[in-house]
Amino acid sequence: MTDSHAPDAGGESTPDPGPDAPSAGSGEGPATEAGNGSGPRRRGRPARSHTVGRVLLVTTLVLALATGLGVVYLYRHLNGNLTVVGLDDRLITRPEKQAVEGPQEPLNVLVMGSDTRDCEGCNLDNEAGGNASDTTILMHLSADRESAYGVSIPRDTLVDRPACKLEDGSRSAPASDVMWNEAFSVGGPTCTVEQFQAVTGVFVDHIVVVNFAGFEDMVNAIDGVPVCIPEDIVDPAHGINIPAGTREIEGREALNYVRARYTLGDGSDISRIKRQQAFIAAMAKKVISAGTLARVDRLVRFLNAATKSLTVDENLENVVKIAEVGVGFQGIGLDNIQFLTAPIAYYPSDSENAGRVYFTPPAKKLWKQIAADEPLAPQFTSDAIAAAQAPGQGGGNGGGGNGGGNKPPSAEAQAEAEQNGLCA
Repeated sequence: MTDSHAPDAGGESTPDPGPDAPSAGSGEGPATEAGNGSGPRRRGRPARSHTVGRVLLVTTLVLALATGLGVVYLYRHLNGNLTVVGLDDRLITRPEKQAVEGPQEPLNVLVMGSDTRDCEGCNLDNEAGGNASDTTILMHLSADRESAYGVSIPRDTLVDRPACKLEDGSRSAPASDVMWNEAFSVGGPTCTVEQFQAVTGVFVDHIVVVNFAGFEDMVNAIDGVPVCIPEDIVDPAHGINIPAGTREIEGREALNYVRARYTLGDGSDISRIKRQQAFIAAMAKKVISAGTLARVDRLVRFLNAATKSLTVDENLENVVKIAEVGVGFQGIGLDNIQFLTAPIAYYPSDSENAGRVYFTPPAKKLWKQIAADEPLAPQFTSDAIAAAQAPGQGGGNGGGGNGGGNKPPSAEAQAEAEQNGLCA
């Protein structure tokens, strides 16, 4: 990708199920790689404003000048906010990348939400410790830059974890039938990557880790995110009390909304994941809306909050490189940015793994399609939640993805949509 550069004072550049279920740890599918290329340019048609890339690319220059901060200062300040961890030198194995056709190469970014309480503003509910991945989402950007998928993996999924290289150079022992989110506590985000690649066969290009405080700050920076809450959420044990209603929520209320589990819906992590997907979709829509782009103060606050809370790999070590990834979303309509959950099923209630889940056979097909950069089959997208879908616009099958069609949603689907924060 071609960059525009402006030299700074330091010489750097600045930007322009059951017992017979298959092993939870098994997974197939090569990962991907594509050659470089470029499509024809058309004159006279401005770039679409509905782009994630615009958030980082435009603000690096325009907002710096508009606020009087200066390009060099803002560039260095945002870069200084980032925490960088080595990815390439910490991974023991890598799946082979499969060559695919496309104008660019597809990208896979593993996004992890850390539930650590050690950072400032992260000590919630007076709970102890917590250093696992509260949320794991694979963001896949297609080589033709016409679609993007966010695939959630439930934290309670049982898998076989491979050995991980630890910070001191030693290796952790492999383990069988362990919860997905334990990898993060064993060896940090790179251990989660090692586990993801071993289970799915999908090559991870980049990682992004965000903590509780960072999530809260990003929501505050855009003055809240619209949600529809069908009934009061009351969870005294975790200090959560959110009244019903359709409105924009922010601050600790927003964080509690995406964390709530035990007193909402069926109390499962799967239900919470759908609610998180709807919230992230609504957040993405607001971030790239004209109202946010036109507000210099909002954008500066959002970028500052985002970079302060992020841990990234060495290939995303500055805002220019992050912007390059963001530009990949240029031209992708919000309806083609979809969030779904990997195919899973619960273990029987009378088994020793009751309450946990495992990947079902269709998951292998999902990972293979992502690795080969193929359009996902309708069985995976029928209940996906699109970034274009706002609260109050609940779609068919309770999701709002491609499978909703034009037919009215069933009562069951509408009830599910309401629990996901998409009620009318």
